[in-house]
Amino acid sequence: METSNHTHGETEACCSGDETVRKSHHSEKTKASLTARLNRIEGQIRGIKGLIEKDTYCDDVLNQIASVQSALNGVGKLLLEHHMRSCVVERIQEGDTDVLTELMTTMNKLIK
Repeated sequence: METSNHTHGETEACCSGDETVRKSHHSEKTKASLTARLNRIEGQIRGIKGLIEKDTYCDDVLNQIASVQSALNGVGKLLLEHHMRSCVVERIQEGDTDVLTELMTTMNKLIK
């Protein structure tokens, strides 16, 4: 699994805008990394579909599904790290502690 090249001292603007319209602003490097990972996952999903169409042994398909889930978790962790290091920190610095409730809700969805 790839690890983040994001060091503890670095920050990049992540989210901005008012409460109703928040947008992310990731560096081109971050976007490229996330996109590459998602492209690989998309290919894995197509591969799983092909395995099912070919009546591949169930255990082999299930192992591929586990691999995709792990890859998606990796994307989620990377994005969560960037979000916490930028958006969450910025909003707390602005006095917006509601971001913690939002973050906990999101984390609970991610770890289901």
